[in-house]
Amino acid sequence: MKSQEIRQRFLNFFENKSHVIVPSAPMVLKDDPTLMFTNAGMNQFKEYFLGNSTPKHHQLADTQKCLRVSGKHNDLEEVGKDTYHHTMFEMLGNWSIGDPKDASVGYFKKEAIEWAWEFLTEELKIDKSTLYVTVFEGDQQDGIAKDDEAFQIWKNIVDEDKILLGNKKDNFWEMGDQGPCGPASEIHVDIRSPEEKTKTPGKDLVNQDHPQVVEIWNLVFIQYNRLASGKLQELPAKHIDTGMGFERLSMVMQGVQSNYDTDVFTPLLSEIETITGHTYAKNEATDIAMRVIADHVRAVTFAIADGQLPSSTGAGYVIRRILRRAIRYGFTFLDTKEAFIYKLVKVLVFQMSEAFPELKKQRTLCENVIQEEENSFLRTLAQGLSLLDQMVEKNKGKELPGEKAFELYDTYGFPVDLTSLILEEKGMTLNEEAFQKSLQAQKDRSKNAAASKTGDWEVLQETENEEFIGYDRLQVEVELVKYRKITSQKDGELYQLVFNQTPFYPEGGGQVGDKGYIESANGDVTYITDTKKENNLIVHFSKELPQQPEKKFTAVVDQKHRELTARNHTATHLLHQALRVVLGTHVEQKGSLVNAEYLRFDFSHFSKLTDDEVKQVEAFVNARIQEQLPLVENRNISYQQAIENGAIALFGEKYGDQVRTINFGKSTELCGGTHVKNTSELWHFIIIQETSVASGIRRIEAITSNAAKNHLTDKAKAFDKLRRMLNNSNEPEKVLQNLHDENFQLKKEIENLKKAQAKNLKGDLKSELQGINGIHFLAKQVDLDANGMKDLAFQLAGEVNNLFLVLGAEVNGKAVLTCYIDKKLAKDKQLNAGQIVRELGKHIQGGGGGQPFFATAGGKNPHGIADALKEAKKYIS
Repeated sequence: MKSQEIRQRFLNFFENKSHVIVPSAPMVLKDDPTLMFTNAGMNQFKEYFLGNSTPKHHQLADTQKCLRVSGKHNDLEEVGKDTYHHTMFEMLGNWSIGDPKDASVGYFKKEAIEWAWEFLTEELKIDKSTLYVTVFEGDQQDGIAKDDEAFQIWKNIVDEDKILLGNKKDNFWEMGDQGPCGPASEIHVDIRSPEEKTKTPGKDLVNQDHPQVVEIWNLVFIQYNRLASGKLQELPAKHIDTGMGFERLSMVMQGVQSNYDTDVFTPLLSEIETITGHTYAKNEATDIAMRVIADHVRAVTFAIADGQLPSSTGAGYVIRRILRRAIRYGFTFLDTKEAFIYKLVKVLVFQMSEAFPELKKQRTLCENVIQEEENSFLRTLAQGLSLLDQMVEKNKGKELPGEKAFELYDTYGFPVDLTSLILEEKGMTLNEEAFQKSLQAQKDRSKNAAASKTGDWEVLQETENEEFIGYDRLQVEVELVKYRKITSQKDGELYQLVFNQTPFYPEGGGQVGDKGYIESANGDVTYITDTKKENNLIVHFSKELPQQPEKKFTAVVDQKHRELTARNHTATHLLHQALRVVLGTHVEQKGSLVNAEYLRFDFSHFSKLTDDEVKQVEAFVNARIQEQLPLVENRNISYQQAIENGAIALFGEKYGDQVRTINFGKSTELCGGTHVKNTSELWHFIIIQETSVASGIRRIEAITSNAAKNHLTDKAKAFDKLRRMLNNSNEPEKVLQNLHDENFQLKKEIENLKKAQAKNLKGDLKSELQGINGIHFLAKQVDLDANGMKDLAFQLAGEVNNLFLVLGAEVNGKAVLTCYIDKKLAKDKQLNAGQIVRELGKHIQGGGGGQPFFATAGGKNPHGIADALKEAKKYIS
């Protein structure tokens, strides 16, 4: 059975069981600070489990793209080494969201278990004899008994010897250190050969990391809430959360022994074979490399298609690390020294774009970004190899200190296992213990910086949904619904406050959160420093708790901050429209940052904007400002209708059934942010800079309003100062051009004088050459700059055979060394000018390099020139 059919059969099965099929959420999370990526199918439903929102439908099913490479669920280092761990994978899932007011809503253990068994054994016809199930054995510390309810349900379906008890690690699922959780019942499959099954019963291998006895479906019964104290309390409503590994299920249905032998991976592996010339299933080392690449290209491509570009921090760093791991395996084991992973994107798009259409839409972006990252890291590897050679050359003994390897790893991104491999080839070893010690110290620093402790919510009153009213009002009476305390290494002690309604806009869609204050009736003020959204809950940050939290407050948004931010947000919409008009409709927004000071806008485009294009974009936006376009807003329109009306949906955002559209003239976008009532409020729009973010992605930073006024005022002041420096000339451009021409002429004259000086000096130096072992040698300090020494060296080389020349000079308080060796001499005597200046550079507290026949070095200690010149003679003695 093809994987596409397996996926569709699952969805059809649960649709027939009255489940609503929902699309996969983006793999990159936007409003959950506890997670970087979607790592389980339930992530997009957390707001329902937490009680922050009421779902429209209580029975749901989907296939969710997941990524497990950080935090508690981190399989990265296992990927490729075995046949069943992955970074990116699909999780087939069905959910029941309970209702605390109506116990008849949804379903619980009986239906979840019976339907799972029905789907596997009747719909897919999996041999019942190959299946084992586990139930939670209970936990004395938590005071939870064995899950006898699940055990009894299973007893009515399978023989009792097929039901195994599992501990807390395997059979109790938790969302995190706090929050909804509950016992789980897993279904495992044994796909070993009959001979192996005869030797060892399958039940003895369940949860033992056997590659052919694997868990395929986890049925979680969410019935508890874990408090900050660690205690469990019963939830008012019970939920079902299931997750089945799509890749593992495909392995079972296709009768193979490895996920990588399914049609989920074979097209990718086949393309890798074609590109690299290596054959899969011939050699363990190359097999691992090919599995790593096939897995990692999926993770990276899906992440980029969902809006996460590789970068040096946060989630972007994780994606870069995954891709670099793939590049490194190709470089080391498949001998690929040029970018090639980007070529696999087309195969992935062909395979999976029907289920995940974003792949097809973002194909060009994914290919461009991956190719640029590959080229960049291959350059890093080349640089790292050179640095490692230098370390080996300078190292005393046969063991390289771990601190040196960590420096390569931490500063240059050079993989430690590649360092070990190269050292082994050179007959050396790495001090692994010292490397791990340095690595752990870095991890501890990062962990301590990010460490935080979150208390339980103190609920003051029950409320349905917190209402955002900040589009219309910046001041309103509110009541505190609940609060909790957070203690972090970075920010100290903070409180998170939730109100029954709020005028504070929570950070989202690139726009920063509002700040302001709440004031009690007796005049006590509590400042709100930031506002964010967490699992559909609007959370207000404060450094203190209001003195009488049960009282009513007046919530007041910082009006100036909001207005300036709104102006910049409106400018991003006009900028987006301008770019599509000036550059073409291929332009798509790829990210943004909007605050009170400036705006940043990332967009897809294949080349740097010309000065004329930048001016056209600026002019277009300013024309819309001059037109005084009013805001046309629709706060409740269906997503489909909005798209049909021409609204632009933004890259990487997840939209509900009902959306809000923002319209200024012909600019129409889906947007939840705050905006001006009229474009005239922007006053003026100025592009500060246009740069590259990644291949095919450009970035514009711009300002409006007060910042634009200040910018123009500063420019005017600078121009006035310049005019005064030019004696208040009425034609400053003409005066500057004359100065430029005059300066250019003077530079040429100085250059000619230096050449003449070098020519005159050449005769003196020729007379000072020493004949040593058939070599014309000279080491001397001269009064020339680096270019002058180079000219002199090459002039002498043209007139003197077997030349070995070392020159030193003090230039602007710094030391410069130049070494020239006759090419034939360098080859015959195995001399290398680059290595020589590096060693001599120690005397001037610097370094350098170059070619075997010519090299230079620079340093900060001119007093060391004499010692360097004195030592030069040893190379020919």
